[in-house]
Order: sequence, then structure tokens, then C-alpha cells
Amino acid sequence: MAQQPDEQVVIGEEIDHVRIITLNQPRRLNVISPNVVSLLAQYLEKWEKHDDAKLVIIKGAGRAFSAGGDLKVFYDGRTSKDSCLEVVYRMYWLCHHIHTYKKTQVALVHGISMGGGASLMVPMKFSVVTEKTVFSTPEASIGFHTDCGFSFMHSHLPGHLGEFLALTGARLNGKELVVAGLATHFVPSEKLPEVEKRLISLNTGDENSVKSSIEEFSEEVQIDGESVLNKQSIIDECFSKDTVTDIIKSFEAEAGKEGNGWIGPVLKGLKRSSPTGLKITLRSVREGRKQTLAECLKKEFRLTINILRSAISTDVYEGIRALTIDKDNAPKWDPPAHDKVEDEKVDSVFKPFKEELELPIPEKDECRWDGKYEKSVYATFK
Repeated sequence: MAQQPDEQVVIGEEIDHVRIITLNQPRRLNVISPNVVSLLAQYLEKWEKHDDAKLVIIKGAGRAFSAGGDLKVFYDGRTSKDSCLEVVYRMYWLCHHIHTYKKTQVALVHGISMGGGASLMVPMKFSVVTEKTVFSTPEASIGFHTDCGFSFMHSHLPGHLGEFLALTGARLNGKELVVAGLATHFVPSEKLPEVEKRLISLNTGDENSVKSSIEEFSEEVQIDGESVLNKQSIIDECFSKDTVTDIIKSFEAEAGKEGNGWIGPVLKGLKRSSPTGLKITLRSVREGRKQTLAECLKKEFRLTINILRSAISTDVYEGIRALTIDKDNAPKWDPPAHDKVEDEKVDSVFKPFKEELELPIPEKDECRWDGKYEKSVYATFK
């Protein structure tokens, strides 16, 4: 039977003991749509259970690995209650499985890797980046929050780098990702196809063999002197402050000092971002330092559902409109200022749901692939 075009958004290949996932929407920068989430889950579940599958490789077609979630899906569902609940549930459920996957995984990350797209890269045992890799988690700027496990991943970065990346959406290149610990190997882009060929011919999931094979092509990394990773003392000084307002004030004070020209554009972006998105994101990343991965994912699931329900503000839809629909880059935030974002409203979106409405995280191996959306109480609501 011929496959429908929409079935090809993710291609799964089986080559002896190696399994390859290709995100296959190059014109759309391999965005993560509901269909992509379902297909990823199907392949990963099937292969984790198969003794024949030893090594899983994930890559993106074209000039992107993945630009993250399909924002248009969220925007189109803004007027009907919980229209995106199913894909959100499935994505967070999948994030946990990716973090705890029992087979060796390699991400070959060429080009853009942002937001939810980057959540398919950072947790991998091996993530190979190139000089063309661009990483960012810009969700707070459009009234959303740092999601798909990043409140856990960012909170475990050195010092207050996590708050900096989450609040500013600052971009990191391939070499910076390796230095920051968000990727494992740097390989020049022209050698990436050779890495894939070597891993296929290796035909094993043995971690030491996979590691040494990648290392044959990888280079020692030295970051540029102007990299933000060399500004850790300023980042720690500013982004350790208690509130977003205090962070911005501190960052402004640093911007006026000699040699700190790099701060200007970052500060400008920070000031243009949704006050609500920034406030929720700062708290989420801070809480992540004391939370397990499972607790972070459950919290992020609540935040996502509450934000999409406009429980605190409609900023996420205004942010998507300004960025991708009308493309005027002139969002009107509500509320428009940081001191107008009420603490009580922020508290409310963090409150746990009733137990049966929380995201289920498997605690025992025999329940590993349980907790699917169709088995949840949510599926009965429709």
C-alpha cells in the first residue's frame, strides 16, 4: 500500500541492528506536529522492546534538525478548549521515554535545533553537532515557558547559565553546546554523513564502540573569546537575582560597563519579551534545581495546559500571532509590565492537578510504556 504524504513526516529505517529516525519536513524545518509525536513514540516503543534493535540514530532532513513545536497548531486551537491537549500529553510522555531510553541513542544535529526540537537532542547518550548547529530555547519571549524537560536540563547547567538561556532565548553554536554540556561531540558538517555510515557499519549499541567511532571524526573544541560562555561571571551576577525585574536592572547596569557591548542586543530582546512568560519561566527553572526529571515534566505539563487555556494571560497566542501569523513582531502583552504580573496568578498555574489528571510517569519497568493518552482519563472527555 502506498504511503500517504503525511505519513512521511517521520521516516523509520531498520538496517540490521541499527534503527534510523529521520524528521522529514525540510521545508518546514522539521517542526514537531501531532503526527510527528505519534510516529516518534511508535518507533521508539517498538525498537526499545525489540532485541534486534541495538542503536537508534535520529537526524533531520535538510538544513534543520528541528525548529520545535508547530506553533500554528496551538494558534489554530486557541478558540476551542483543550484542542491541543492530546499532543501536549503525548509529547511530555514521550520526553520522559527519550530521557530514560534503554537503547543507545545518537542524535546527528545539523542546523537549527530549538525548543522542543532540542529536546530530541540534549538527552541522547551521544549528540553530535556541527558548525552549522544553532540551539535556542526562546519560548518565554512569546509568552510560553521553557518546556519539554528544559526546566530540568537548564537548571543543571553551570551557575545561572540555565536562567540566562531560558529567559533570553540566546543562541549557542555547535562548539558552545559541547562546552556547555548540551552536546557530546563536535564534527565538521562535511563529515556527518561519514559518521552515520560508520555507525551503521558498526552495527552495535555498545557505548564504548559508538563513542570511539564518533571520536574518529570529532574535533577538540575551543570557543571564541567573545562567546557568552566566557561571560559566566556576569551571567551569574545578573541572573541569580530573585525577580525578572531585578535581573533586568542588574543586566542594564552591566551593559554600561566597558567591554560589555554584547549585552545590548540580548537586553533588548529580554525587554521585548512577554512579562508573564518570563516570570513563569524563571520560577520553573529555579524549581527545576530541586526537582527530579519526572517532577519537572509533570510541572511543565501543568504549565503548558494552563497557559494554552489562557488561565493567566493570552500572551502565548499574541506572541505566536506576532512572530508567525502576522509577522509584525509587535506583540501587545497583557499585562504589559513585569510589576503587573500578579504572584497569585503565577502560583495558580503551578498548582498540581488532581492525581488522575497529572502526567503519568512510569515508576516500574513493567509499566514502562503504559500511561498513553488513549488510556488516560483525558481521552474520555472528548
